Amino acid sequence: MKAITYTQAGNPSVLELTDRPMADPGDGEVRIRVMVSGVNPTDWKSRSGAFGAEPAEATVPNHDGAGMIDAVGPGVDGFTVGDRVWVTLAGDGRPSSGTAQEFTVVPSERVFPLPAGADFELGASIGIPAVTAYRALTVGEDGPSRLQPGAYAGRTVLVAGGAGAVGNAAIQLARWAGATVITTVSREAKATLATAAGAHHVVNYTRPDAAELIKRVAPDGVDLVVEVAAGANADLDLAVLRPRGAIAIYANDGGTPFELDVRRNMGLNTRYQFVLLYTLGWDRIAAAAADINDAIAAGAYRVGHQSGLPLHHYQLEDTADAHAAVESGTTGKVLITIPTT
Repeated sequence: MKAITYTQAGNPSVLELTDRPMADPGDGEVRIRVMVSGVNPTDWKSRSGAFGAEPAEATVPNHDGAGMIDAVGPGVDGFTVGDRVWVTLAGDGRPSSGTAQEFTVVPSERVFPLPAGADFELGASIGIPAVTAYRALTVGEDGPSRLQPGAYAGRTVLVAGGAGAVGNAAIQLARWAGATVITTVSREAKATLATAAGAHHVVNYTRPDAAELIKRVAPDGVDLVVEVAAGANADLDLAVLRPRGAIAIYANDGGTPFELDVRRNMGLNTRYQFVLLYTLGWDRIAAAAADINDAIAAGAYRVGHQSGLPLHHYQLEDTADAHAAVESGTTGKVLITIPTT
């Protein structure tokens, strides 16, 4: 079968198209015929060596994908051959199980049904971005621990970076759950995307009166901030957060050091929660997947330009270009189509 692999860390040029033998699933595993592979920032960071050491063996990149169950190992319940599915963290601890290949074998707990009507492009876009957004939306001490319609009724969510993949997912899921959604962006083109995602209010965070504009919508403060640039936005977040509000941090884009103002945070009784899926636990990921699938089935979670997340398509042999696009900060979702041979 065709697969993309790398044997050393480095720039996208280390990615090579290779032929690999197709493995059979073992106990508790399934084999997926991958139709579309999704690329996330964590994928290029792992490939570049920014995370961890040199690969100990040939590694297949990309954690997210969608396709069909091709084979089922012993001890697996709930899946049969032909089922349409999406998968996340496919390669975590399993260098040969990334989704940039025709077939991948993964533990069944990493695989979730793809709702009827959802295409493989959507399936490959869910994974890390949507589950990260879900986790960020469910960490508030006074907020919901699960999402469903009405769970956020009467509450306000601020999504930093609403044009990114996680930001887009957070906007859609928060709106589906009934929140008033405010998002911040840096320019008009991104404001258009955030509005398409469903944000009720969009604020340019480069404006000196950004906090004032947010407080006009939420005079008592926002209940939760979904934060992508913790250091750069620290002052703005505290300026608009309500007492006992939460700030869920999943990235620190821009690299500005994140420093806590102890006095201001104590005064607000701020709750901070850092979010990284690798150590979240599969029970929480499974709960997130179930609710995200409900949102998809309700038509409340979509991808594409009309939903604020433009799709960028590449072929398997062009995976290096796909990684380069994500690494350069391309707005939207980068997807790799896996050929049928």
